[in-house]
Amino acid sequence: MELEGWHDLFAASAGAAAALAGLIIVAMSVNIKQIIAIPSMPSRAGTSIAALVLIVVVSIGALIPVQAPWMLGLESLVFALVALAFAIDSTVRLASEGRSGEPGSQRRPLSNIVSNGVLSITQVLPFVVGAVLLVAGGSTDAGLSWVAAGILLVFIGAVVNAWVLLVEILR
Repeated sequence: MELEGWHDLFAASAGAAAALAGLIIVAMSVNIKQIIAIPSMPSRAGTSIAALVLIVVVSIGALIPVQAPWMLGLESLVFALVALAFAIDSTVRLASEGRSGEPGSQRRPLSNIVSNGVLSITQVLPFVVGAVLLVAGGSTDAGLSWVAAGILLVFIGAVVNAWVLLVEILR
């Protein structure tokens, strides 16, 4: 099967993503008062969890022995679009924070909004590209290479968000 060469990557990614999602959930429970006090922070945490769940779902799908590449692509596309919706929602909430006059809200610099939005949205886009390539019946390796790039970007974004939720939120 065409997915066999990718087995180790997906096995490692599923475990690492599940562990990192757990860390973010623990960080949320430890700092829940501070997280809720900042209107955009719960959606930022939710975006990280959604992206990590995307890795887990795609990785487990890729490990199914009889999974056809097009089916993996279809599953990946559905979950990538859900994660993308979380990322877009989080970016919109961050951009509108402080403009509504809500208690605890503060105006964010445009650079902060753009960098967070770009990271949140960009990390999911490779999953969409890879999924479309798999569904279209193109090169399985090309599609999975895009997915692998997404996995790396999600890990980077999740580590940044875990740091914010554990440490930066207390400053």
